[in-house]
Amino acid sequence: MSSSSSITFSILLLSLLVALNQNPSLASTSSNDNTNDIVTQYSTYVRNACNVTRYQRLCVRTLWPFAIVARNNTSKWARASVAVTITDTKRMLRLLLKTQRSAVGERERIALSDCRELFVDSLDNLYKSLAVLRTLNADEFQRQISDLATWLSAALTDEDTCLDGFEETSSRSRTVRMVRRKATKCMRLCSNALALLNKLAFDGL
Repeated sequence: MSSSSSITFSILLLSLLVALNQNPSLASTSSNDNTNDIVTQYSTYVRNACNVTRYQRLCVRTLWPFAIVARNNTSKWARASVAVTITDTKRMLRLLLKTQRSAVGERERIALSDCRELFVDSLDNLYKSLAVLRTLNADEFQRQISDLATWLSAALTDEDTCLDGFEETSSRSRTVRMVRRKATKCMRLCSNALALLNKLAFDGL
């Protein structure tokens, strides 16, 4: 089963488990007890994985769908966290393209333009990271971890720098507030991904 198929299957199965857990009429008492045990187990997997991150609630919320596939596998959690960060970063780039066209004021236009360039660079580093995480092997593990740390750190710096660029823009601008909120989420996801990478470096393959 491909990675995307596994993730799709995981999401569907978890949705079914939650539905059964919330609707006793859909299952017998015995089945309900089993469902509760399974949901608790997968909740434990994701909470244990996210325990090393700075933004744990965000980590649990965004990585929960990967629990069935990742379980206690540190490399799979690291890969999932980068994949989630990529998805949000792509959304952020679409938002920046849209808001840049409607920016009010020179400072706001410059900040949005700079932020977009930074997020393009961040996305490139995230994609490189995901590609390596899909091909980890024991013989090259240390070099791969070093490359991953460099790319994810650069991605995090880019996103943090984007936020800094809005310090001199109007705090009353609805566009700026929205972009800063979305960029902050991306930055936190990237921070979590880096934390999970550090756990992978410690645990090994």
